[in-house]
Amino acid sequence: MQTHQYDVVIVGAGGAGMRAALEASTRARTAVITKLYPTRSHTGAAQGGMCAALANVEEDNWEWHTFDTVKGGDYLVDQDAAEIMAKEAIDAVLDLEKMGLPFNRTPEGKIDQRRFGGHTRNHGDAPVRRACYAADRTGHMILQTLYQNCVKQDVEFYNEFYVLDLLVDHDLAATHVPDGEEVHVSGVVAYELATGEIHVFQAKSVILATGGAGKIFKTTSNAHTLTGDGIALAYRRGIPLEDMEFFQFHPTGLAGLGILLSEAARGEGGILRNSEGERFMERYAPTIKDLAPRDIVARSMALEVREGRGAGPHKDYVLLDLTHLDPAVIDAKLPDITEFARNYLGVEPYTEPVPVYPTAHYMMGGVPTNIEGEVLRNATDVIRGLYAAGECACVSVHGSNRLGTNSLLDINVFGKRSGRAAAEYAATADFVPLPDDAAGPVTAELEAIRTRADGERVADIRTELQQTMDTNAQVFRTEESLTQALEDIKALQKRYQAVAVQDRSRTFNTDLLEAVELGFLLDVAETVVVGALNRKESRGGHFREDFPKRDDAGYMRHTLAYRRPLPGDGHRLWGTEGDGDHEGSFAHMTVFDGYRLVLGSKPVTVTRYQPMERKY
Repeated sequence: MQTHQYDVVIVGAGGAGMRAALEASTRARTAVITKLYPTRSHTGAAQGGMCAALANVEEDNWEWHTFDTVKGGDYLVDQDAAEIMAKEAIDAVLDLEKMGLPFNRTPEGKIDQRRFGGHTRNHGDAPVRRACYAADRTGHMILQTLYQNCVKQDVEFYNEFYVLDLLVDHDLAATHVPDGEEVHVSGVVAYELATGEIHVFQAKSVILATGGAGKIFKTTSNAHTLTGDGIALAYRRGIPLEDMEFFQFHPTGLAGLGILLSEAARGEGGILRNSEGERFMERYAPTIKDLAPRDIVARSMALEVREGRGAGPHKDYVLLDLTHLDPAVIDAKLPDITEFARNYLGVEPYTEPVPVYPTAHYMMGGVPTNIEGEVLRNATDVIRGLYAAGECACVSVHGSNRLGTNSLLDINVFGKRSGRAAAEYAATADFVPLPDDAAGPVTAELEAIRTRADGERVADIRTELQQTMDTNAQVFRTEESLTQALEDIKALQKRYQAVAVQDRSRTFNTDLLEAVELGFLLDVAETVVVGALNRKESRGGHFREDFPKRDDAGYMRHTLAYRRPLPGDGHRLWGTEGDGDHEGSFAHMTVFDGYRLVLGSKPVTVTRYQPMERKY
């Protein structure tokens, strides 16, 4: 075992992690720990753009951007955070331009902008060109630009190190800490893929930037590595997870595959059609049609298929029509996604419409933070020295549904803020002592799985988890379907206790790490399903067929999901001393094997936009 000491440790080297590293490394000794080589991070798969009210092409301003974000998130957005994001968006784009990012340009040489779903002028009057872009590979360009600048700045990277434990001085999942009492982070424990060696990193500040968890679903645009690691590590330490029931299903995944076709295709004029050739979005969103927010478009597509207007031999998808666009425009602005259609479906987008269907894409929930990126351990108290940014965090700027291009903005604005805040905290803080045998639990877990003679296969459990989530917790949900998903997850968690691997080696053992990642996926899935069962309303990406209306009186609050010990053994009973909500819509508890999931809530921050009916 090796021990390292840094002022700031950043877990994850996607857009949020590297933007935080650029900010922190000029102020404090900083290390970035990543399970992937940085430029393989999933930020590189983002296609469409990064929004900012630059007004380079059309009149625009940050207030319209804020309103669109709040309305797009179905009013569950914390409006103070949305205002900060919209105001700081302009500098965030210009920062990247100065770092060397090759944005598409207008004839005058300014950064070009295009339309994107849910972005409007004058509080919803008409679509506006707000998305700054680099063809349809904007995320790739951002990732490369940030990495080049990290190298230039001599940021230290630990590549292919898997962080498997978060170290805090009070384990909130095992012991009660009264509200107001301070809890501190002390570091992380990581596994080095190349050697199988355990490394303990002691740090004054830790930033979680580990990305999403789309692999809980079978049909997803997410890479194999998006397994919710940082989210699950926080949850296992008793840190609450916020709004996990809200998962975004991107309307245009390649049918049957889930590979993403950017919303930019519709921003450039692409049209969704059903089997009858009808532009059906005119019925669901008369004003902005195909550029309605993603949750509305995804549900509309699924309804068309349900009602028998799907295309194809099995009538199980709709069509994205680009055939009326100039091939030169397609080649210049949408080169990657048209290549995907040719390679994976054998469809020529110049002359044929592309089969598409919703795919699990983005997690609106995550580790709760304030606007400086500090992680909350309840509705008000922060964990000193612990920060989170990007998809694994919940600020919450996306509410119950994220607008396209707000994610690349989120990682830059709040990655920068958390990096700065973490370094400033580290400048005055002392190292918190590491627990005795800090690496013990991780070592024991890995050895138990690695040396188990026989047991359940990782792929079998993962496949069954993804299947039940696709079937029971996707675009449409009911009490019955979610209850089935929860029963399945509990059964799979029991089977996971006997999981075994075929590779017993200590070096480059990806089989072993996939087993650990499966445990993270199961933890994330339970919070998604329990939150969805409890939220008896429809809002944003969460649609309950048995409760199809939004219920502001009962549910205009953020869900907080806590892992807590079972009653007995000296622990207090649930419902006392401040764990979770004791009454109202969020007073809920589910018992799992060896612990309880207790729900609580926190209020939504409303500044200038009162909730109203969401029409487009």
